[in-house]
Amino acid sequence: MRYALFFGYVPALHRSRLWRRLFATTLAVFMVIVGYGCGKKEATRSEGGKHSVEVTVVTVTPGDTPVSFEYVAQVQSSRQVNIQARVSGFLDKRLYTEGALVKVGQTLFLMDQKPFKAQLNQAKAALARQAAALEVARKNLARVKPLAAANALSQRELDDATGQFLSASASVEQAKAVVDQAALDLSYTVIKSPVNGITSFAQQQEGAYLNVNQSTSQLTTVAVTSPSYVNFSLSENDRLKHNEEVQKGLLREPRDKKYSAEIVLADGSIFPHTGQVTFANPMFNPQTGTFLVRVTVDNPQNWLRPNEFVRVRIRGAVRPNGVLIPQRAVQQAAKGHFVWVVAKESKVEPRPVTLGEAYKNDWFINEGLRAGDRVVVDGALTLRSGTVVKVAPAAEKPETPEAGAAERNSAKSGK
Repeated sequence: MRYALFFGYVPALHRSRLWRRLFATTLAVFMVIVGYGCGKKEATRSEGGKHSVEVTVVTVTPGDTPVSFEYVAQVQSSRQVNIQARVSGFLDKRLYTEGALVKVGQTLFLMDQKPFKAQLNQAKAALARQAAALEVARKNLARVKPLAAANALSQRELDDATGQFLSASASVEQAKAVVDQAALDLSYTVIKSPVNGITSFAQQQEGAYLNVNQSTSQLTTVAVTSPSYVNFSLSENDRLKHNEEVQKGLLREPRDKKYSAEIVLADGSIFPHTGQVTFANPMFNPQTGTFLVRVTVDNPQNWLRPNEFVRVRIRGAVRPNGVLIPQRAVQQAAKGHFVWVVAKESKVEPRPVTLGEAYKNDWFINEGLRAGDRVVVDGALTLRSGTVVKVAPAAEKPETPEAGAAERNSAKSGK
């Protein structure tokens, strides 16, 4: 009746429009209510576990795994010799090619020999003069001895003859030493390489005056290339961590601690000869905060050159019963790293883990997992605690050469 009274004041055209608007509004409200109910019902069905999420998993299988440690290193000659002039004089010739390999005894430089030959001849002449004086003294003593024995000459005259003979003998020995020194100085004018190695540039040119008391005596250097040293630095933190893992049984060292070493060149290729760790400096360097470790490696083709930067992988250690899982299975949370583990009734639960070092495409897990655990590898982004999953085994991804080469990277160089 109220509607009739109300519409009685509205023209017929307006009444029809008003009815259409009221019907449209009522229909829209009805559709919203129906949609909300369907959505809530669908969510309830999902929460009830009737639909599962498909994931791939790996089963944890501990095993002994060889590991390596990688560092940035620098090549050093096992013996580097400074070639210096041992006598003062003029440099006559350079007889080697700068940067070339030389052999033991090969002549590198030749100094002007004329003044040294003259000194040798002078010393030989002095020796001949002293030898003649010795002969006279010897004959004089031979005449005096029988006369003194027959009391034809005094004891004083015998003593004088004996003293002259002894003095002449000493003068001869001194002259011989002068001759030897002159011959030695002459030999020093021919400057030879004392080792097999690679030469540096010539620091003095032909015609220069070489003074043994000044820096001009430095001529060049010869560096032995085989064997070569490869030096790297071990930080204090790495050393302490290494010792801790050994004590806890997380790492097993090789017998007699004989670590081998693989050399990686700048282009990523592997040096064909394997080295050995031969020295570890027990003295701590306070300036760099590191310990020096040396690798000795054969270098017959002279591929490694002094001061060249390379990478070295120290091998021989084994992680006993190591737990490995793919890196993509590990996720980061506010409280640390965790993985999804498939528990009873195919429901997943988060498991906090303690990461070790990287190994190829995997992580070592120090704590948090045990043998037989099923860890979700793919499909973990939409998981929640208690989600029911459909399990499929994880496919092995092909290993890239780079990943296969980098076993356990502990490089402090920037990996």
